[in-house]
Amino acid sequence: MEELQPLFPQLNLSRPIIIAGPCSVESEEQVLKTARELAHNGIKIFRGGIWKPRTSPGGFEGIGEIGLPWLQKVKEETGMLVSTEVANRAHVNLALDYGVDMIWIGARTSANPFAMQEIADALKERGAEIPVLVKNPVNPDLELWIGAMKRIYNAGIKRIGAIHRGFSTYGKQLYRNPPQWRIPIELKRRFPDLPIFCDPSHITGKRELISSVSQQALDMNFDGLIIESHCSPDSAWSDKNQQVSPEVLNIIINSLVLRDECSSTENLALLRQQIDRINEELMELLARRMRVTCEIGRYKKEHHMPVVQPNRYNNLMDQLVRNGEELGMSEEFIRSILATIHEESVRQQLEIVNGNK
Repeated sequence: MEELQPLFPQLNLSRPIIIAGPCSVESEEQVLKTARELAHNGIKIFRGGIWKPRTSPGGFEGIGEIGLPWLQKVKEETGMLVSTEVANRAHVNLALDYGVDMIWIGARTSANPFAMQEIADALKERGAEIPVLVKNPVNPDLELWIGAMKRIYNAGIKRIGAIHRGFSTYGKQLYRNPPQWRIPIELKRRFPDLPIFCDPSHITGKRELISSVSQQALDMNFDGLIIESHCSPDSAWSDKNQQVSPEVLNIIINSLVLRDECSSTENLALLRQQIDRINEELMELLARRMRVTCEIGRYKKEHHMPVVQPNRYNNLMDQLVRNGEELGMSEEFIRSILATIHEESVRQQLEIVNGNK
C-alpha cells in the first residue's frame, strides 16, 4: 500500500477527522434529527449502520435498503458525506447505487478473507473510487488486518484507512473490546501514510469512557475518531450504552487536546501514558489469570488433588524463563515475577480448598 491517496480531498478537514452518527439507522426522523444536530456542531461525515451483523440470530440486524434513501436526504439537507458498513457484494452494490460517499468494513467481516475478497471484487467491478475504512478483525491479528486492507488496495482502491475498534476477549474487562494499543501502533509504524481512526464507542462499550479513550488515541497521533451518536441514545435499538447525544459529542470533541508538536517534557508524558495503558492491560490479564486459577482450585478440591504440584511449576518456570530471555528480559526478573504470581495463585487456591472462598 505505497500509493495511498487522501480520503476526503473535497473537504477541508483538519486533524482530528470526526465521523459520527448512530450505530443503527432506525427511522427517517431519527436519522435526520441526529444529522441536523451533528451538522450544526460542525461534523462533516455522517455514519449510519444500514446492515448490522449480530452474534446471534433473531436480533435487530439493521433496517436494510429502506434506510439508504434517508442517508441521501442527509446529504441533500446538510451537505454531509454519508457512510455505512458493508459485509458482502449486495451491500456494496446497494451502497454505491444510493450514492454513499464512504464505506467501512466491520470487525467480523475483516476477519474473513473470502468476504473481504468478495467486497474487493465488487468494488473493482463497479470501478468505485470511494474511501474504504477497514476495522481490525475481532481477534488481535495484525497480519489479518493488513491482509484485509491489501485486498481492497489490490482492487484499485487507493483511498483506504484503518479503524481501530479494539479486540474481543473473554471475561469481565474494563473495556468491551480492550484496545491493545501496541497493535495499531505497529500498524502505523509499518504504514506511516495509512490514516488510522479510533472507534472509542466499540472499544469502551460505555459512553462515560469515550472521552478518555478518544484522548488516548489522539495522543498516539491517530488521524481521527469514529463515534456513535444518537439523538436519543437511551432509546437506541442497538448498542445504546456506547452512544452519546450530539450535544455530549460536541462537549467531548471540544475537550480534546491536540499534541502535534511536543516538547521533550511532553514526549516523556506521552511515553508515561503508554506505560499507564500497558499497566491497565497487565491488570486485566492478571485478573483473568486469577479467575482461571480459582477454577483450577475448585477442580482440585472436587478431585482431592494437592494445591501445589512442584513438577509442573518447575517445568513451566523453565519454559517461561527461556521465552523471557528471547524477548530481552533477564532470568532473575522473570523468576521473581512468576514466583510472585505463583504465590498469589497458591494463596487463592488454598482459600478455595479450605472453604474460605
